[in-house]
Amino acid sequence: MSRSRAAFLAVAFVSLTSITVADQWPQWMGPRRDNIWREEGIINEFPEAGPKVLWRAPVAGGYAGPAVVDGRVFVMDYVTADDVKIANFERKPTSGTERILCLDEATGKEKWKVEYPVAYDISYPAGPRCTPTVDGDKVYCLGAVGDFHCLDAATGKILWHKNFPKDYHTKTALWGYASHPLIDGDNVICVVGGEGTHAVAFDKNTGEQNWAALTSPEQGYSPPTIIEAGGVRQLLLLAPNAVTSVDPATGKEYWSVPYTATNGSIIMSPVIDGDLLYVGGYSNQSLLLKVAQDKPAAEVVWANKGQQAISPINVQPYAEGGILYGFDQKGTLRAIELAEGKRLWETSEPVSERPANSGTAFIVRHGDVRWMFNDSGDLVIGKITPAGFEELDRAHVIEPTNDAFGRRVVWCAPAFANKRAYIRNDEECICVDLAAE
Repeated sequence: MSRSRAAFLAVAFVSLTSITVADQWPQWMGPRRDNIWREEGIINEFPEAGPKVLWRAPVAGGYAGPAVVDGRVFVMDYVTADDVKIANFERKPTSGTERILCLDEATGKEKWKVEYPVAYDISYPAGPRCTPTVDGDKVYCLGAVGDFHCLDAATGKILWHKNFPKDYHTKTALWGYASHPLIDGDNVICVVGGEGTHAVAFDKNTGEQNWAALTSPEQGYSPPTIIEAGGVRQLLLLAPNAVTSVDPATGKEYWSVPYTATNGSIIMSPVIDGDLLYVGGYSNQSLLLKVAQDKPAAEVVWANKGQQAISPINVQPYAEGGILYGFDQKGTLRAIELAEGKRLWETSEPVSERPANSGTAFIVRHGDVRWMFNDSGDLVIGKITPAGFEELDRAHVIEPTNDAFGRRVVWCAPAFANKRAYIRNDEECICVDLAAE
């Protein structure tokens, strides 16, 4: 082969491999469960008239964000049977139907749906909380009161089903089941609750239990996450009474550190940066651990820094370069120097002019900018650095349809795929074009 021919092939190969294929959003926080959007060719500012909405599809109530895979959009909702609205702060029985919807990604038209009757007795009863989890040809969907389905992603056929309260004699937490399932190899790992069954690994193909681990006063809401530290893979579980590491293959405990959650209210998944591991929850309950590098172990660095730290409510924080970024329970975006727990700055700008109780903006990283979807229905483009927050642009894309703390809100995490955003409230799911021309 001539040098020129070899050079041409090398250039062609580099060109082909550098093309960014359309990203997918198969689960909570995206493909790698890290809230990073890796597609290129995305706008860095909105058109003067705002981004184009490509389609709208009717949905009912719910907090569950959509998942987007292989031309399909999966979303869950709840249709009440008696047309009676239950105030969010009340915990009254209501009857209705949970639905799992599959929409055409290009048009928003319904491909299939699965529905089943269910009675709620939870606070904030709008609907399911968990983003569907897509793995290969299957989709896993967890409802607000513990109905867990494995479905054929193409047809909606039910392959297997669990009901956590009935099968494991658990009590549904105040805000329902909100811990997003995690696929790990042949297992799908769920926070179930109950004696010895706080976390359960099911065979993802058959639904058979492979292992169960831990006991907690109630299940809480924190999604499981896997890290590599101390020479092993560790499954981290933040429960209302402890943060615990177990072997994801067997459920065998590696280490556990006590953690006291206010009223069981732990929502974030543990965040690791180097050897530092952060967890936090309501009422300024914060904890920083140092994870050992030579064995599976952890020790406390500091605890309960009060209002200096971040107490996440609806939004998962993230860490970069020794700094934790995220929204606190008052809706303020904060930067915290992890090692010392020192607050570097804070601002309420992405959410509102001033702090708001449970103010929410979901953060997705895209290159050196951050995309945020706030609870007023705005998409915000900005930069978040150790020096502060800089807003680049924003556009209102969907109406807030739920009530909380005297204001209208939308508390549903969006999906980013195919150079689009997929966003839902309690009335519709929309597809927003974000492609650069």
